This record gives sequence, C-alpha cells and structure tokens, in this order.
Amino acid sequence: MNNSNLFNHELAAKAEELGYLPDKWLTEIYAEKWFKLFVPTDLGGLGCTLPEALKIEEKLAKFDGSLGWTVTLCAGAAWFVGFMDESVRKDIFPDEHLCLAGSGFVGGKADKIGEKYQISGSWTYASGALHATHLTANCEIYENGKALLDKKGKPVVKAFLLDRKDVEILDGWNYMGMIATGSHAFRCENLSVPVNRCFEILPNKAQLKAPVYQYPFLQLAEATLAANILGISKHLKELIEQSFYKRHEYRKYDKKHLSYFQDLLIKQDKKLHKLRDEFYGQVNSSWEELEEKGKISDSRLKKVSKISRKLTQQCREINGKLYPFSGLEAAKTHTELNRVWRDFNTVGQHALLIFPF
Repeated sequence: MNNSNLFNHELAAKAEELGYLPDKWLTEIYAEKWFKLFVPTDLGGLGCTLPEALKIEEKLAKFDGSLGWTVTLCAGAAWFVGFMDESVRKDIFPDEHLCLAGSGFVGGKADKIGEKYQISGSWTYASGALHATHLTANCEIYENGKALLDKKGKPVVKAFLLDRKDVEILDGWNYMGMIATGSHAFRCENLSVPVNRCFEILPNKAQLKAPVYQYPFLQLAEATLAANILGISKHLKELIEQSFYKRHEYRKYDKKHLSYFQDLLIKQDKKLHKLRDEFYGQVNSSWEELEEKGKISDSRLKKVSKISRKLTQQCREINGKLYPFSGLEAAKTHTELNRVWRDFNTVGQHALLIFPF
C-alpha cells in the first residue's frame, strides 16, 4: 500500500474523471483481496478480524476517499457471506474478481411463490456498482401475494443476492464528492430468484462460525465508515499544511501568524491522534470481548457507536478549523486538496454518523 506509483494524485484524479476506480487500482484490489476482507481464506478471502480490516480501510481512505469507501462498502457486502447458504458460498465466492455492491435501503418486494422469489424494486447508493459481479438488496417479504409481518406487525425484511446481469444500473450518483465510488442506484422487475439467494443479517442466522459474523451489523457499519472518515481527515490535514507553507513561500507570513497556525496544527493533530486511539481502543475491546465470551455486551456496543460518531463529529471540527489556512487553492476544483475536501464533506453526510449520539 506504499506504492506511490499506484496510489497517487494523478490516478485519483483520473478515477474522479471516470466516475469509477481505474483498472490499475482494481488489479491491485483483486491481488490483495481487499473486496474480500471478511471472506474466509478457504473461499479466497483474507479472513480479517474487524480491527485488521479497519486499519486497511483507514489506509486506503487516506490514499483516496473513493478508493477506501468502495473497498469498505464492497467488503462490507461480502461480509454477508457468513449468512448465506453453503451452495451460494461455494458457487460464487471463490471467484478472484468477486465484487459485491449493495444498498441498505429497503427498496423492493419479494414474493415467494413455490421455490422461487419474484423480486421487483429499486435501491439507492450502491457504492462500487459499476465493478460489481453481484448486488445485495433488501426486500419486504410476501408469500403468494400476501405480506408477511413480524410479531410487532411490521413487514418482514430479508436480503437477497442478485447477479449483476439481472439488474439495471441507474445513473444516480450526481454529488460533489466520492465521485469514483460510482454509488449508483439499481433496479429489477419481476426477477425470479432461487430461495437459496435469500439471507438474514442477524447473529443467530450466521452460517459460518468465525467471530466476525457475530459482530452486530450496526456497529460494524459505524466503525468501518468512521475508519474512512479518519483516513480522509488525515489526508486533508496533510494537504492543508502543505498548502499553507506553499503560500508562506511567497506571502511570507510574520512570526505571529506562523506561530498561530503552527500551534493550531499541533493542537488539532494531537486531538486527531487521541481520537484515533480512543476509536481503536473501543473496537479492540469489543473484539476481545467477542472472542472471549462469544458476545459483546450492550454497554460496549454503545461505546463503539459513540466513539464512531464522536470521531466523525470532531473530524468535522478539526477540518473546519484548519481549512481556511489552505487559501483559495482549496477552492480550485481540479486540485487534490479540493477533491479530498469534497470527499470528506460528502461522506460525512452519511445517515449513520450525522448525530453525535
């Protein structure tokens, strides 16, 4: 991951222009098995623990926001392998070019008729959709046209694995940042899907025994998104510092102004490092608890959620305080600094991390 010839501003700019990850990056992703962070090694994956995966995701996000985010979301969709039928796992996951994209949106209806489901719907924000071999989609469940309800009277929702060839990708990612994630929508109509393509993302529904599939999905999602926020913020801080000193070369700030920025930078840098330590501390504690006891306490899960949100909130504050010192360079749309700023202010809008609690 330290290959400067591979992860550089020029390729990141090209990725943004393309609207998806370039082939050089994809080749490396497949070689390193990053789309399969949580897939067992016997299915061609890395079999990572959550703490291991977060470190990889943070580093990739620091190189480029779209790169880190696409890997994170596609690896997150492939985490569902732990909940899928054995026949599906063995048939699909050994493919070295496997890439799952998905949407958390409940955008479809699946009507069980005999041994098939008839699925129709549309789903938003499927990051990596343009690279996907398969897509995951959440649907309300019906049986022979009648809606199934749970004990509380709410619609039963299950997830499905769909082949890329069976869905239509809709050009719907028209946002200022994270452009190369290609987080488009997709849809299908009256698609017949075998029952073994249906799965539920609950710890008690896990088909594989590795601890990672017992980690609650909400906190796993929050932590992986926060790792990306952290990586992008580190990148942005470095670029702001570089821009300030580049401006200093021809503006020649006086000692008072230089000292102010330097003190501010040191303070924000310490804050970011402290946040990072707190974040990984809580995640590592939750992982240790899971391995030792087979379950994570509610109090620990709340701490993981809280630190993920706190990290995001304080990264916003840190970036906001430092951003003005980058000057107009940050407002030039073609610069690396501007792209990273746009990426941060796009990914920071994710619904899971907006509130500080």
